[in-house]
Amino acid sequence: MKGIIFTEFLELVENKFGLATVEEIIEKADLPSKGSYTAVGTYSFSEMLELLKQLSEKTKLSIDDLLYTYATHFFNVILESYPKLIESYKDPIDLLSSVEDHIHIEVRKIYPDAELPTFETLEKSKEHLIMLYRSSRAMYSFGLGLMDETFKHFDTKAEILMEKIKHDGTEVKFSITKTNG
Repeated sequence: MKGIIFTEFLELVENKFGLATVEEIIEKADLPSKGSYTAVGTYSFSEMLELLKQLSEKTKLSIDDLLYTYATHFFNVILESYPKLIESYKDPIDLLSSVEDHIHIEVRKIYPDAELPTFETLEKSKEHLIMLYRSSRAMYSFGLGLMDETFKHFDTKAEILMEKIKHDGTEVKFSITKTNG
């Protein structure tokens, strides 16, 4: 997993829960890196799971809720770091349906060895999108948070329904419908 995911996660933890919480979760976690991350480094996903587990125990928030919150933070990182990537779209459904064929291609140019989830578009219209998320990491709540932030960015409302295709969350169907209110 790319280091930027770790560095931004720890920044979010510091902003939301304080530096003492960052230090505590790193200290309690079993981390081969000892919690020392660089944005361009590559680290084991197990370290992210360990940090999430420790933060969940500390805050009493579920890992899914923490991943969702992290996604709202990370969307802003994407906006600030890669504004042209988002600005090239005028509609949230167009942006989301292009994740696999455009966004992830651009991410791989920056991080060639990034292990990204796949998003298969099953159905698309101007008002509706059905996507299938697949990832061995089961970070679908992170994906949901990014989707919600995409709609907020475009000042558009949507209903996003999530259906686990596989019980472990490694395959999830998102049904997205624009709403008027």
